[in-house]
Amino acid sequence: MNHNINIKKFALAAGIAAAVFYVGCALLMLIAGKEGTVKFYNALFHGMDTSSFIRMDVPLTESLLGVLLTFILGAVFGALIAYLYNLQWKR
Repeated sequence: MNHNINIKKFALAAGIAAAVFYVGCALLMLIAGKEGTVKFYNALFHGMDTSSFIRMDVPLTESLLGVLLTFILGAVFGALIAYLYNLQWKR
């Protein structure tokens, strides 16, 4: 029985999931506005006040770069998870 994870497929899936998460955060900012965004992130970060560093005027090019970089980081992290998982089955 082969218990290995396909590293490339898992990396791609993790990268896509991370990019979708990034786009979801951007949509939240568009829909909720600054006040709603601050409330949301304050709740996530256990009482930290995010109002002083949340910036709502993010240019489209910066957002697209953010999606790309988030995809890459997610893919690298996914590849690492799959690789480490596969190492466990070589013992």
